[in-house]
Amino acid sequence: MNWTQVEGKWNELVGKARTKWGKLTDSDLEQAKGRREQLVAKLQQRYGKTKEWAEEQADEFIAKL
Repeated sequence: MNWTQVEGKWNELVGKARTKWGKLTDSDLEQAKGRREQLVAKLQQRYGKTKEWAEEQADEFIAKL
């Protein structure tokens, strides 16, 4: 799955994202709407990690879908 597909199916994937990243709020997930850049920014903010870490997390998420 690629990020364009993730954006299109985001409403279906929110539950999986919520399970994977418990620190993200419903508002965070709504704002991200499946967009990689937004999701990476929210992961960085909530987990206090590097951008590289957040990018790896996001890419790992869609690789497992």
